Amino acid sequence: MKVLKDILYKVAIEAVKGPTDIAVNKIEFDSRKIGLNDVFVAIKGSLSDGHTFIDKALELGATAVICETFPGRIVNGVTYIQVKSSNEALAFLSANFYDNPSQKLRLVGVTGTNGKTTIASLLYQLFKNAGYKVGLLSTVKILVDETEYKATHTTPDSLTINHYLNEMVETGCEFCFMEVSSHGVHQKRTEGLHFEGGIFTNLSHDHLDYHNTFAEYRDVKKSFFDHLPKSAFAIVNVDDKNGAVMVQNTKAKKVTYALKSYADYRAQILENQFTGLLLKVNNHELWTKLIGSFNAYNLLAIFATAIELGLEEQEALRLVSALESVSGRFQYIVSESKITAIVDYAHTPDALENVLKTIENIRTRNEQLITVVGCGGDRDKTKRPIMANIASELSDKAIFTSDNPRTENPETILEEMEKGVEPQNFKKTLSIIDRKQAIKTACQLANSGDIILIAGKGHETYQEINGIRHDFDDMKIVKEILEQLNK
Repeated sequence: MKVLKDILYKVAIEAVKGPTDIAVNKIEFDSRKIGLNDVFVAIKGSLSDGHTFIDKALELGATAVICETFPGRIVNGVTYIQVKSSNEALAFLSANFYDNPSQKLRLVGVTGTNGKTTIASLLYQLFKNAGYKVGLLSTVKILVDETEYKATHTTPDSLTINHYLNEMVETGCEFCFMEVSSHGVHQKRTEGLHFEGGIFTNLSHDHLDYHNTFAEYRDVKKSFFDHLPKSAFAIVNVDDKNGAVMVQNTKAKKVTYALKSYADYRAQILENQFTGLLLKVNNHELWTKLIGSFNAYNLLAIFATAIELGLEEQEALRLVSALESVSGRFQYIVSESKITAIVDYAHTPDALENVLKTIENIRTRNEQLITVVGCGGDRDKTKRPIMANIASELSDKAIFTSDNPRTENPETILEEMEKGVEPQNFKKTLSIIDRKQAIKTACQLANSGDIILIAGKGHETYQEINGIRHDFDDMKIVKEILEQLNK
């Protein structure tokens, strides 16, 4: 049990009705989870307003309510606290309730459009291999040392974040690497957290269904670095024109990395093959199993972070060289008939172009490149024609198909994609709504030596249609189809 007044530290309170020296059991923002003596935080969400569930929370036993506006009916014996932002209040309440676990380990946040999952996951892997207990908060999964939990958001809600950070502290974790999304920053989920470092990967077209403009999207990312303390480090990719913008107002130590520009940490690609990359990193040669220039950037950010967190240079290079690729990020198999199938999470124009150009740089150009790609429903519509244009321009054949259509008509999504195809590329494209059939068609069109890229879903093992998640694993399906065709 905690005393309410003790967990109100840093919460911007506007008015109070009732005592704050009461014992509370736990904090909840979902009224269905409320129990006796709990604090209910009423959040205004995109789909529902928690303020309409205050009475329900009280019926279930809540003794305190945090809200942005007082309800019309005030119940005797209940403490009501009015705050400027319920999201921000939840973040500080959660951190205080768990005794600020982010201050008891070394927390590093990774933000940017592409590369967040890869960098956070590989930093977890690197520090585990270095002998430390480590935590991970990512799109793919949550790891408390070696215990795995399912992830539901790129950046979880602040209550979930602090719950797992506390578990990491209790387990003895020294480090935690965390993806920080623009949604998470905008919704104040990272408020109250103490970051030892932040990493910026790149910025490109994404999430304009949520953010009104690209400038707003950029500035939300930038605000993460604005709030880093003087004791932290900010590692930014200065080959991206937004890298310098990210650290304009930060108090943190500025650290840069690049392949093309002058930077604190620099790399040069010496060899780029399907078997891996040979890099020259700060004048040291480094072989890695990861592929492509985008992974050269990821590895450089990882190397810089390892050094800034205190690892010796030679040890960091050895550990970077040993890293294994992340699930659904340029994962590939070669069938008996010598067809290469690549599964990648590329779901933005920039990520798709990076993957296709990586393949183009590696292949001998005698092979055919067939790309299977879709765009998610209920998400940014403006990127659909752009992605279709990139796929049709940089592939020998492009098959447009369903990604996660969610509540949208998949035919409409494909029609919007098709609008981006240039006339000279029409003959190279097909539209097949059923994703499994699209993958099968790609396999049937491929000859020995050809390359198939299946983009958009990567690590996901489901397809979401009208609110229902169906089992769907791109890698599993393409393996099965290629095996059947080999018989």
